[in-house]
Amino acid sequence: MATDEGIAALLGELRPGISVYLPGASGEILSLAEALASESDRARGISFTSCLVPGINETLDYAGLTESTRITTFMLPKVMEPSLAARRVSLLPLTYCGAARHIAAHSFDLALAHVAPPDAQGRCSLGIASDFATLAWQGAKRRVAVVNPAMPRLPGALSIPAEEADLIVTLEGKLIEQEERVGGATAEVIAAGIAELVPDGAHVQAGIGGAPGAIWSHLAGHRDLVLRSGLVTPGFRTLAEAGALAAGGDHVAGIALGPRPFYDWLANAGLVRFASTLETHGYAGLSSLPHLISVNSALEVDLFGQVNVEWQGQRLTGGVGGGPDFMRAARSSEGGRSIIALPATARGDSISRIVCRLDSPGTSIARSDIDMVVTEHGTADLSGKGLDDRAEALIAVAAPKFREGLWAEWEALRSRIY
Repeated sequence: MATDEGIAALLGELRPGISVYLPGASGEILSLAEALASESDRARGISFTSCLVPGINETLDYAGLTESTRITTFMLPKVMEPSLAARRVSLLPLTYCGAARHIAAHSFDLALAHVAPPDAQGRCSLGIASDFATLAWQGAKRRVAVVNPAMPRLPGALSIPAEEADLIVTLEGKLIEQEERVGGATAEVIAAGIAELVPDGAHVQAGIGGAPGAIWSHLAGHRDLVLRSGLVTPGFRTLAEAGALAAGGDHVAGIALGPRPFYDWLANAGLVRFASTLETHGYAGLSSLPHLISVNSALEVDLFGQVNVEWQGQRLTGGVGGGPDFMRAARSSEGGRSIIALPATARGDSISRIVCRLDSPGTSIARSDIDMVVTEHGTADLSGKGLDDRAEALIAVAAPKFREGLWAEWEALRSRIY
């Protein structure tokens, strides 16, 4: 079916009152988003579900298409903030593994899968995004395979049999691509500090952007590393070409995110096995891995070790994400470490990201799920430390100009809780 016919056929599947699973992250169907932006009335009365990611899925506010369109999601791209304010977004406070269970348990009226053209065996590779599609697909009442010739057929990706689709449409269009972001001098200092905490032979997970995204080049001198993460980025290629990866290691990710040359390299290299989020973020499998090192970013950390990744002041600007899944598992992994990496300050050094107590309406990550906090001023090892020792370690990695104030706040707080 030609592209124009494919768009018409796919839009024809949308009817008021139905529930629809849409691929998110690097699997978002950009040609469908473009078509819906032009024919927004097609979304009237529809309830979408998708794991849309801030900084990646900023093309379209699906819930803003009509006044009766709704979306359930688990993180909050900036483009969707107006619809959240208008109560058209149901932002579920679930980790990625929780989101996977939610999607797997739901019987959607319509599930879409963004796939490569069928191979000789009639299977359609999910290419750069194996995260949630098979989970939504298995229980859906109607299933549509959206074939994109641009989608690479990655050898380690999950796939679906073309014969299982109720409809196959061809939509030629761009994939989600993203150049690796430059974190800046502070991120590089933090990343260098994190690299010192990663042993040879570790299983490594790192989140998107900032210091977590900058660690890969600092690990090039390590050996026998294994990727075990929600995503694989061009930093993995850096490690492969530096000889830092374990030969024959089971390198696992849910999605790939990078520019087109990186996707082509993944297809040729065949080093990564892609899996659904139930596997990539599942506690049982992750906690059984030796030396699981989990590195994630945060907006702020308080002196108890509680972490905020969702709130800017009293304003909700994000979701829980997949970090807590990996952090909890890393804490249980033999030789594992759960690391939070963040700059010590924000807003031009005017505020401290190490705070006495979180003032946000909710806590994203519990103090029991964190081992270490790394800033450009050093590493706070919280393992085995009580409240006072934790506070002391965290103040030591805050920006120097805020330390005296943090001590005063801590002493005042301490007098009320002890």
